[in-house]
Amino acid sequence: MASQVPIGLSWTRINEIGKRATNQDTIGEAYYDQLACFVLADGAGGHEGGEVASRVVVDAVLDCFKDRPAFGPDALLGYAKSASDEVAKRKLAQPQYNDMSTTVAALLIDLARGQALWGHLGDSRVYLFRAARLHAMSKDHSLTQQLIDAGYARAEQLRIHPQRNILFAAIGAEGDTEVELSAGAITLLPGDALLMCSDGLWEWVVEADMERTLAQTTTADQWLAAMCRLADDNIINSGKVRDNYSAYAILVHEAAA
Repeated sequence: MASQVPIGLSWTRINEIGKRATNQDTIGEAYYDQLACFVLADGAGGHEGGEVASRVVVDAVLDCFKDRPAFGPDALLGYAKSASDEVAKRKLAQPQYNDMSTTVAALLIDLARGQALWGHLGDSRVYLFRAARLHAMSKDHSLTQQLIDAGYARAEQLRIHPQRNILFAAIGAEGDTEVELSAGAITLLPGDALLMCSDGLWEWVVEADMERTLAQTTTADQWLAAMCRLADDNIINSGKVRDNYSAYAILVHEAAA
């Protein structure tokens, strides 16, 4: 493992409605001292249900982080449980939202120790790039990913499979699947980059293009803008309707002196 050293971050974000009538994606971030928390959720479920679910989850995670700022798997699982509890309470209080659910991706960064930890449910993703190459990423909780893992579908079908949008785990969905954490805390190095995004972005930008645009740009703004332009071009060529899309692009630097 690389030695732990303080780091700095530069980042940008986007949260767009696309061509949909409503925006069911919600994002948010908070800092406490040398800890940072980034959250992204992509909701689903009935009239306004997706919007409500994603907003409840992001607000709950950030409120819990602000109340009990910490870094580690127990902290992150606690923030996620708080979010799940809040969704359950909202369903009881407002039965019109009984079918709502949402993906979630949450990223904790300890700037003082130069470490990152993330958790996710559904198909909102977290990527880590090192030397502009994919180094680690979350794995979707989707039917298509299960088919690929079982050998019934090929990896290249992930973005085009007719059942690609069917999830088997999300906050508010039936079952009690726990948020899946990254394999322990990951030591970050200056030059690393992190991408959190909903399927409205990654479905239209393959990992090789994420790497290429990262290598060709020098700021988080430039990198995210390049990926969004590529996604727009790919959607236009497909003839499909632009979905909601959200993302955080985060670059890791040496800590300021």
